[in-house]
Amino acid sequence: MRMPLRQEVHNLLERGRDRQLRLAVTGLSQAGKTAFLTSLVNQLRHAGVEAKLDLLPAAREGRLLGAQRLNQPDLGVPRFPYDPGMAALRDTPPRWPEPTRGISELRLQLRYRPARRGWLTPETAHLTLDLFDYPGEWLLDLPLLQHDFASWSESQTHHQGPQRQALFTRWLEGVKTLDPAATADEAQLAELADAYAEGLKRAKQAGFSDLQPGRFLLPGELEGAPVLQFFPLPALSLSPEALAALPADSVYATLSERFRYYQQQVVRPFYREHFRRFDRQIILVDVLGALNAGPERFEDLSRALRQLMKSFDYGQRSLLSRLFAPRIDRLAIAATKADHVTPEQHPALVRLLEALLAEPLKDLRFANVPVKALSLAAIRATEAREVSHEGKRSPALRGTTLDGEEVLVYPGDVPTSLPSPAFWTSQGFDFPSFRPMATPQEALAHIRMDAALEWLIGDKLA
Repeated sequence: MRMPLRQEVHNLLERGRDRQLRLAVTGLSQAGKTAFLTSLVNQLRHAGVEAKLDLLPAAREGRLLGAQRLNQPDLGVPRFPYDPGMAALRDTPPRWPEPTRGISELRLQLRYRPARRGWLTPETAHLTLDLFDYPGEWLLDLPLLQHDFASWSESQTHHQGPQRQALFTRWLEGVKTLDPAATADEAQLAELADAYAEGLKRAKQAGFSDLQPGRFLLPGELEGAPVLQFFPLPALSLSPEALAALPADSVYATLSERFRYYQQQVVRPFYREHFRRFDRQIILVDVLGALNAGPERFEDLSRALRQLMKSFDYGQRSLLSRLFAPRIDRLAIAATKADHVTPEQHPALVRLLEALLAEPLKDLRFANVPVKALSLAAIRATEAREVSHEGKRSPALRGTTLDGEEVLVYPGDVPTSLPSPAFWTSQGFDFPSFRPMATPQEALAHIRMDAALEWLIGDKLA
């Protein structure tokens, strides 16, 4: 029996209201991607109940009915470890979720009531949200696609400051006498590659960000493979023509071939399979960590972010571009760990983030890509307080350090522009690392996660 025309139209419209959105959560190591994704799922799961999402109209107006986790379409990719992350946060004492060590995905289905109602408007609609997590170390490899081996070698040795160079002493000593034209010695190359990887790991521990190749830091299934036994060659004096004419078994040709293989068989598939299909993106930046670490590390973060943002394809989406050249059509950049400074410093933190990414932001705005800068704390670790001293009240933060010490501190003032040399010699900025706050309720405490959600998915919930 044929259903009534009105019901057929209703069903067609309801199917038309079901939408899908792929969200890339991007950030270098220790920027807080795992915490952000855990909080994002938690907030949407508890929307309309315990979650405080006043800056997301669909939630504030009671139209966002919640979210359910669905099976992701790619059965060969692990599911994002949301439950283990929540278990860590609920532990006694609470712990941060384990950092990402591999690729994972999560699919959410959001149910909401459309803002505008009419005879043809369905009562409820759905938004399918695909989320993707991956090690920040692997993200560092995307800029390699813009290089050949010679230009990459120059980029990795040209801007290194004295503090970073000191972490690569063993590799620098070994590569200093290496002749690019000599016949390659496999054992020697493996030893130098190990020394270079050791330097990268030490640099990461010291707070540096611009670290390539990223798989040297977290090899995954490539542990011990020859593809990871290469390194840059500093101060190449031969012309490009002379380098190209070197024998296939020379040091230069061997390293160049391994670089190409890594570039084409490791980096390019990762980019093609996981990044070129995204609709929206948020880039998380640990500005405070770099500010805390000093000028050389701050500039290192700036350089890494500038290179990274060149790897993404930004631009407005049309039907043709969606079919043949997918692009990210809305972008958020967020300074994380905003709860590590007092609330009145948050505007300065956003201005510093915008200054750090000034050139990429100019290009994005020229391309008419909607972009929003904000500060946030996906999972709160401190509470804002005031202290009184000699009749004067001053802002402070109360929290528990990773060592379990309860402290009341004022971390310092955040500069509103790129720090001058005078800032680094006179500033008193210093903040400890805090453990997450105990949260007995289901919804995690946060700062401006609702603002991030409104920018990233709010228009899809109208």
